[in-house]
Amino acid sequence: MSEMPEAAARRAARLLRWYPRDWRARYGDEFAELLIADIGERPKSRRRHADVAISGIVARLIPTGLTGHAIDPADQVRASLASLGCLLGVFLSFGMAMWSQLAIGWQWSEPDTTATFAAMVLMSGTMLLFSALAVLAAVPIAWRVATRVARRQSHGLVLPSLLFFAGAAFLVIGSRHFGNGWPGTGGHPWAHQGLVPGGVAAFAWASTLSVSSYWAHPGALSSFPAAELAWMAVSPVAMIFLVTGAARTIRRADLSPGTLRYEAFLAHVTAFGMLAFLSGACAWVVNGGFGPRNLFHAGTIDMAGLIVMAVALIVSYRAIQRARHGSLGLLER
Repeated sequence: MSEMPEAAARRAARLLRWYPRDWRARYGDEFAELLIADIGERPKSRRRHADVAISGIVARLIPTGLTGHAIDPADQVRASLASLGCLLGVFLSFGMAMWSQLAIGWQWSEPDTTATFAAMVLMSGTMLLFSALAVLAAVPIAWRVATRVARRQSHGLVLPSLLFFAGAAFLVIGSRHFGNGWPGTGGHPWAHQGLVPGGVAAFAWASTLSVSSYWAHPGALSSFPAAELAWMAVSPVAMIFLVTGAARTIRRADLSPGTLRYEAFLAHVTAFGMLAFLSGACAWVVNGGFGPRNLFHAGTIDMAGLIVMAVALIVSYRAIQRARHGSLGLLER
């Protein structure tokens, strides 16, 4: 038995919510009529709901540059780079937490396994690479933004820039403050203790305090100072502001084709860095052991971090592929 037209229209309207607003504005009325007709013929079709949901999600992903839909090459590179920036933010949030945890044990004692030693060296070298890549990627974007501001053409860049600088300032100030409580302070010296400067390790530790298994243990968490709990809750918001601001700036800065190709090249190098860092983290978590006085013990949060980082790397590779595709399209113009 077919449904009443009003009920079918309401169901069609709910299904249309899977699609982004601009898509609904352009195709919504026509698609709604098709859905109403299909609902009348098949009132209880699970396949219809699944098909609409999948298609709607794909439509929402098109602006991210991760799908295979054909869009303008320049827009493709910008969208893919913005997505990569967000994924890298997730990757490094967990990666820096693991690296800083390892650095604390490194500060107090020499590791007793080759896997832990190799992991620390590889992860530290990759962090240095990420820092260099961040500077190389930021310079042309900052120059473009500054040029547009100087020419009073900053429309669309003010809010992203404010988000970025607000997030960055909050993270730097907060991490500097809470870094004074770094557990590595006072560690016993040994031959390679200085691999990671104490200030750098303390900053990384403080900036990723929110990545902690203590969230699953409210009793232990309640013993933390109120200021530190507030920092653990608010610092991820600052990180979101920073990453969101950077991603939106990339999309709105109107970068030249040459700059976009340059950024796409750096994205390839970033992927190798992510793979190297993840390899080092896996070596430590899987084969590192507990170490002297349990200093290098990897917990459940580290295993979860490996999974999140692996997923972020896989999706990042897709973003880099699409960025490369867009950069090749720019060369053909």
